Amino acid sequence: MASRLGRGLEALFQENDIESVESIDKIKEGEVVSELSISELRPNPYQPRKHFDAEKLEELAMSIKEHGVLQPIIVKKDIKGYIIIAGERRFRASQLAEVEIIPAIVRDYSDDLMMQHALIENLQREDLNAIEEAKSYRLIMQKMNLTQEKFSEKIGKSRAYVANMMRLLNLPEFVMDAVETKEISPGHAKILAGIKDEELVLKLAMTIKEKQISVRELEAMIKESETPKTPKKKAASPNTYIQSLEDHLKTHFGTKVNVKDKNGKGQIVINYLSNEDLNRVIEVLGIDL
Repeated sequence: MASRLGRGLEALFQENDIESVESIDKIKEGEVVSELSISELRPNPYQPRKHFDAEKLEELAMSIKEHGVLQPIIVKKDIKGYIIIAGERRFRASQLAEVEIIPAIVRDYSDDLMMQHALIENLQREDLNAIEEAKSYRLIMQKMNLTQEKFSEKIGKSRAYVANMMRLLNLPEFVMDAVETKEISPGHAKILAGIKDEELVLKLAMTIKEKQISVRELEAMIKESETPKTPKKKAASPNTYIQSLEDHLKTHFGTKVNVKDKNGKGQIVINYLSNEDLNRVIEVLGIDL
């Protein structure tokens, strides 16, 4: 079943006189399935998905090796060969299976229809990562000249949700890559997107990756970094007499000496480095053992 987001997008495209997505997936009467060379195919440039589950691709590749590609992919002819409209997973799995030919249906599609199908097909599955979703939103708004407010109304999402998604695209490339590879969660990313200091963002991103800290721990770290540091109180000036006495005793004993004084009472601590050095200090003290 299509998600609310998918239905909202589909309605948005239909308002702009673009063909409904269902018609793309259905084989039309009289269409011929062609056998195309894998080398002639390339992905849809409007495909928001850049990362495919490697394990699932391997499973599909094994199935293709045994049974072949059961459902033809949909492509559009262009000057360099063919652009994949639907079926990029089957195409990628076929490459892994090292097959040279794939069944396909060739259709004539506009750029708008190519974009429509790629976006809705993936957003309906609801497994795009946050960066891919944000890039999809940006592409739609640019192509259809929509504000974030108008776009959010059309797809049934809050204005704040769309704004937060779009802010992710302002993150450093390193952080966006980590979100796409699931090393950093969308929750972490949304918090990082609110930080203006890029150096701090990168530092926190490295901490998330290396220490696997939670979103709550990240919030605590940011709060701590923003808390003004209380200036340290200057140490009280040492008593001039005590300081002078320590200097004389250091010279006399040839080693470090600390005089600890509090209200006229305290300790004299004479340091030594070895048993031999201890015997030397005892001799200086004039103690006969």
